[in-house]
Amino acid sequence: MTTSNTAGTHEPSTVELDRRAFRKRQGAKSLAISIISTIVFAGLLAVGLVNSPGWAGVQKSFFNVDVGVAAFPAVVKGLWLNIQVLFFSAIGVAIFGSLLAIARTLRGPVFTPLRYASAVYTDFFRGIPLLLVLYLVGFGLPGLDIFGRLPAQVWGTIALILTYSAYVAEVLRAGIEAVHPSQRLASRSLGLNYAKTLRLVVMPQAVRKVTPALMNDFVSMQKDVGLISVLGAVDAIRAAQIEVAHSYNFTPYVLAGILFVMLSWPMIRLTDWYTARAQRREQIGGAV
Repeated sequence: MTTSNTAGTHEPSTVELDRRAFRKRQGAKSLAISIISTIVFAGLLAVGLVNSPGWAGVQKSFFNVDVGVAAFPAVVKGLWLNIQVLFFSAIGVAIFGSLLAIARTLRGPVFTPLRYASAVYTDFFRGIPLLLVLYLVGFGLPGLDIFGRLPAQVWGTIALILTYSAYVAEVLRAGIEAVHPSQRLASRSLGLNYAKTLRLVVMPQAVRKVTPALMNDFVSMQKDVGLISVLGAVDAIRAAQIEVAHSYNFTPYVLAGILFVMLSWPMIRLTDWYTARAQRREQIGGAV
């Protein structure tokens, strides 16, 4: 409820101001309860962990500060390699995954082989474990002596692109098919050909519909980038393994895990924020 003053501007009524103040107090109360309950839960967990019978041995083997500090430079240097692989993999997956999604949505009998080929591809690479793809690409393709000697991280990047393109293609295909047919008909009636309709009308809506799912795939890929260590690339995991071999202590593995979490955390929080924002817009009937 609002009231108008003599200047013609609208001001909230007293009832509305009371409602806003009540909602603000309830929000602050909920936030305080959440913080307190989280602290209590974390405290109980920490007390139970520290007082467990084997805590002293676990602390010495997995949480040795001196070993962690000594391994930090090598693990961080390896993490930089993971970031480079992630960067090029994300670009490759975005391009190849989009092409696969478009191929699966092409209409007309002439495109049938292309649709079937893309369907077989996505079925195969979604079914096979990423670790096997890394082995097949990293150790199988070099044996053909076609591409020459390439660094292990290059083969790892190719394996990631091959696998995650299949997941991203299916997500994008779902977004493309979720666009209402009237959008295509309206575009064609305005004189746009198929390519322009897809590029200017369909794809922007499709990407917006499936953005949370695409962001989740990117978070998963951030984590799986560490698997390139099986090919011999000295990334964060491999560097931690070397440090463990030197110190006979597992703390470098814990350090590498923490660094990977720190790498993924911003994207995880961004994904949650975007998903909640999209849900709020849908609930109020706004455009998503």
